[in-house]
Amino acid sequence: MAGISNEYNTSLEVATPSEGHNDAHQQMYLQKRNFVLRLLQTSLSLDHIQHHRNKFEVFKKCYFYVDIEPHHVQTRDRNHVMHRTDIMQLIDPYELLKIKRKGKKQIEIEMLLIAELLEHLERGQEELRCYLTTWDMITFLSQWHLIMKKLWQLCKFMATLTSLDVPGKLYLKHRLLLRSEFRGSRLPMFSVSLRVKMPLIFDRNESFAHKDSAKLKWFTENQESQVELYELRFKLLTSENESEPGYGRIQEVISTSCIVQGLLPGRSYEFTIGRPDTQTFILVKWHDSITLTTTDDVEGAVSSTCPAEG
Repeated sequence: MAGISNEYNTSLEVATPSEGHNDAHQQMYLQKRNFVLRLLQTSLSLDHIQHHRNKFEVFKKCYFYVDIEPHHVQTRDRNHVMHRTDIMQLIDPYELLKIKRKGKKQIEIEMLLIAELLEHLERGQEELRCYLTTWDMITFLSQWHLIMKKLWQLCKFMATLTSLDVPGKLYLKHRLLLRSEFRGSRLPMFSVSLRVKMPLIFDRNESFAHKDSAKLKWFTENQESQVELYELRFKLLTSENESEPGYGRIQEVISTSCIVQGLLPGRSYEFTIGRPDTQTFILVKWHDSITLTTTDDVEGAVSSTCPAEG
């Protein structure tokens, strides 16, 4: 409420009654109207809400993982010699599974909450604009308590939405490390959080098919440059015979582009890009797909593209 009060005090400076109108009610109306208008043009603006909507659309397509830090710890062998060990080798698989289930539930709840907050903000913004354009001075002033209540709610919704930009820590109530691996040594300190990787998107200008091959290129939303393993899946769309050569397969790639050989001429193929399942993987709800059609002309290329949810 302090933020609203500060904006209200500032808004008094921009209130400009119409010439010839010195009536106290008219002046109060303009001051309050300026205050609401200023909020609708700044922290509660359509552009600001749309910015969060766009981030949410990307968020829904991300990959989610459990991240356990530090990634390496010191352990002692039977001869009491210290070794640097990957912490994933010391994790209880059953406890990790429980953590992943908890992380998945947290992500799904967060997605539902963000969707609900965005809906409240968009509807509330429209409602306040309606007040400004349709209510006369008397109605506006008489309903000021209602307007302030609506502003208070929307500011709280926006604050909550902003706080959900980054997934939070996971709070553990059980043991994750295998105590037997530490041979009486003190268990190391570690933290568990959710890690997010941006969705993979095909470059539709750089992906195309030849007579018996196709070149695919993809990128991430924030143009991540680190080397990692990708999984390219593709299948022949113009045949239901799974035994036909080139019907479909999975190809692992360690770069953001590859050439697929052994395709049939004059056929359509659906390509889907993703990341392989790992020990710490939790959830992904979307994969980008592109459809390319090979040609009988060695020099030419015919392609069509379409996104697909998976």
